[in-house]
Amino acid sequence: MRERCCLVTGVGHGTGRALVERFADDGYRVAMLARRTDRLAEFERELAGTRAYPCDVADARALERTVSRVIAELGPPAVVIHNAVSAERGTFLEIEPTGLEQAFRVNCMGLLHLARATVPAMIERGGGALICTGNTAAYRGRAAYAGFAPSKAAQRVLAESMARELGPRGIHVAYVMIDAVIDLRWTRRAWPDRPDSFFIKPRDIAAEVFHVAHQPRSAWSFRVEIRPHGENW
Repeated sequence: MRERCCLVTGVGHGTGRALVERFADDGYRVAMLARRTDRLAEFERELAGTRAYPCDVADARALERTVSRVIAELGPPAVVIHNAVSAERGTFLEIEPTGLEQAFRVNCMGLLHLARATVPAMIERGGGALICTGNTAAYRGRAAYAGFAPSKAAQRVLAESMARELGPRGIHVAYVMIDAVIDLRWTRRAWPDRPDSFFIKPRDIAAEVFHVAHQPRSAWSFRVEIRPHGENW
């Protein structure tokens, strides 16, 4: 991690920005990937050490080109965080099948293509971290999550497969399961009567991801669960 670069997908207001801020505060050069060009430009102006890379991670070719640009301009990422997410809410009778396909392209195939584009350089350098942000949908298929949970479960199993292969090569792969409602403007509107303690703070998610990315090799985690102290689980 001599030339430290961090790549984060799905950078928006909330967890994505918090991740960018946490790694930038520690001196990383942070590549921010998301579809919203205007939002990324705003973050780049506000956050030192960051660079915007508009990209749809569901487009494999665009993702490959974007990662090549990141490597050319910032260096090979030492830490890669797949935070981008796509979901189609509803039961299996209600969802549009194309929505589930899109969820697979972003959540699962996006991870695959991202890893294939960044991990070889980590192997060559003898170290690195690849981390996914996930949720409880990756572990249980509730009725209304038919358009989302299958893609997150596949993402988790893919990450576990990579963790088993890459751990002996010095690459730390981890899955951070967020069992909570994230504190965002729209979630505050959706749960207006809930106290602050009901929500998980994006900055606290980012702090845990940063910790996992820097765990000593003698004590690596794969499945990491985080939730507010009062969460019913």
